[in-house]
Amino acid sequence: MTASQTLKRLVAPLVDPAVYDFWAQKVHPTLSWDRCLARVVERHVEARDTVSLTLKPNGLFTGFQPGQHLNVTVEVNGVRLTRSYSPSDSLHKDGRIRLTIKAIAQGKVSQHLVHSCQIGDVVELGSAYGDMTLPEEPHAWLFVAAGSGITPIMSLLNTLTQKPLQQPASLIYWARTRADLCFSEALHKMTENDPLLKVHTVLTREPNRLENELDGHPRESLFRNLVPDLERRRIYACGPHGFVQSVESLLADKAALFQAEAFSPSPVVTTAGAPVNLFLSKSNISVQIPSGVPLLEALEAEGLKPAYGCRMGICNTCSCQKQLGTTTDTRNGNTFSEPGAVRLCINSANSDLTLEL
Repeated sequence: MTASQTLKRLVAPLVDPAVYDFWAQKVHPTLSWDRCLARVVERHVEARDTVSLTLKPNGLFTGFQPGQHLNVTVEVNGVRLTRSYSPSDSLHKDGRIRLTIKAIAQGKVSQHLVHSCQIGDVVELGSAYGDMTLPEEPHAWLFVAAGSGITPIMSLLNTLTQKPLQQPASLIYWARTRADLCFSEALHKMTENDPLLKVHTVLTREPNRLENELDGHPRESLFRNLVPDLERRRIYACGPHGFVQSVESLLADKAALFQAEAFSPSPVVTTAGAPVNLFLSKSNISVQIPSGVPLLEALEAEGLKPAYGCRMGICNTCSCQKQLGTTTDTRNGNTFSEPGAVRLCINSANSDLTLEL
């Protein structure tokens, strides 16, 4: 522990973080007692409805590994909202981070970050999470990306290509049209600088494809033609849930290792059951909700607005303590009756509940 950390720990009982932040941010907008705040220092349009924001975080940022995600909190129309985004670059020596965001229809945070966020604006960052990271030893790679799934893959590629590759690496990148492709120039430079890296683009809705552009959906023949040595490759795939599921079914049993992440939740069919009583102990609110429905959806239907990020059970933004009652994981049907943390987006009520909200 450094001297400054020791001093902060000693005076912490005397400090009101909100008051400290109020006065400190009159000196600099990212000063904070206990929150990682980051200032937008660059803004670059990457593709249609997609921008990259370069952020300079304060000293409370704990870093990330390429391929991981960060929770980003912003204020939109007076309401604090949190969503999850991936850095698209390796961590810069000066601590800067590049996030690449695509505006999603009805997405309050993505629309704000893409269309309204400007240089000088400040956002709040959470700790990094995610397991799709690089091992220390070199491997032969195949990266498969669709849409926004290119973002964490780009972070991995930027890190891998900082030194000459020791084994071959390939990227197969799906997008709807050429206007939706991100990082085209950067990827072209990577392949020019390292002959062991191959990049292939697949466009599913482009009426006039160029000579080097492919079309169609994932299929084994395409993978075999582009990467004949699938069995020796480590495969990382990222994209919408249906895309990832399709790639996994084609390649998971053929690769040296297969790992995937989806940026959209898997479709889960839930059936509203008998009503149960839900008590929110911090808010002193009692509501009646249907069993069998994800708690986040049930609370939103009652006009309540719990914090959430990914809505997939990954980022933990919606996690809270369950004090009483039984819940069911909507993904696999497992039930939990002991007190403990519960993620609202992937758990439903199986009995009357008390949550620390």
